[in-house]
Amino acid sequence: MNQADAFHYPNRMGRIILDSMEEALGQNGLRAILNLAGRADLIAQPPPDDSKLEFPFRDISGLMSQLESAYGPRAGRGLALRAGRAAFKYGLREFGPQLGVTENAFRLLPLGLKIRSGGQALAGLFNRDTDQRVRIEERDGKLLWVIERCPLCWERQTGAPACHLAVGLLQEALYWVSSGKIFDVEETLCVAKGDPACIIEINRTPLA
Repeated sequence: MNQADAFHYPNRMGRIILDSMEEALGQNGLRAILNLAGRADLIAQPPPDDSKLEFPFRDISGLMSQLESAYGPRAGRGLALRAGRAAFKYGLREFGPQLGVTENAFRLLPLGLKIRSGGQALAGLFNRDTDQRVRIEERDGKLLWVIERCPLCWERQTGAPACHLAVGLLQEALYWVSSGKIFDVEETLCVAKGDPACIIEINRTPLA
């Protein structure tokens, strides 16, 4: 197996990404992106709903790349953010009990502790069930979501951070955890533009 095919998401997470993109783009939009990415086969036969590690990073990255190519960088970014927010919704339905974030004990925690423990639980899910590698850091009052092996920009080269779907997912996660508050979430470093890791900074003080 060559490096391009070495790393995967489970099929179930691949389905979540496709469902989320369809919510953001519409059915025809998703079909167009799958055709451009050379994965028209996924239109008729999406990944099975199982935990086998068979959805390649290169396909995830290819979908994100074609999204920007088809719609332009700005609109593509907006659509990827929308898909990321939808992905949290679908992912919570699938993995919420496993993460422990739907328990009453979690919901009753102070907000700062919910953000920290929820982030650690989400990172643990990726590290345990996927080939993605994530760690949480705290610096200057911010929580850093550090992706050391990232499927969204896998083998891409861009002039700006490109992991917009992850930003959208974290935005929605924070909105849900805080019962409707909005946080500043920004990707500051990205492997696609030559940085050693993809780093998403979260200001733990809500904007609204």
